[in-house]
Amino acid sequence: MRYALLIYTPESSEPSPPDVLKAVMDGYNAFTTHVRDRGAYEGGEALDSTNTATTVRVRDGKTLTTDGPYAETKEALGGFYIVEAADLDEAITYAAMIPGAARGAIEVRPIFDWAAAAADAAATGSAGAS
Repeated sequence: MRYALLIYTPESSEPSPPDVLKAVMDGYNAFTTHVRDRGAYEGGEALDSTNTATTVRVRDGKTLTTDGPYAETKEALGGFYIVEAADLDEAITYAAMIPGAARGAIEVRPIFDWAAAAADAAATGSAGAS
């Protein structure tokens, strides 16, 4: 099953000292290497800070934009990984390895399988027709 590991950490208005940034990046690189070596890595990216975000809504056919993130929170979505895991327990094990888990939170969310849903719907539809 595929999972999104969403990384929420506090945003700082000050840049990290180079040694701290290097240590954090070394941790993320080690995690990325780990999931790649296991064949579980499907993708991932770091996101720019929330002050670069634009939120888009459509109301009454009009597109409305707001500078900034959707919600004001102490922890911001800073990046994500997409991994293949046998089950939720394995996905949680991966999430706990992400360096951001030590100072923020990792949301583990299954990725909806549209193909399986369509197959289930087709099977249900054809079963009901016979």
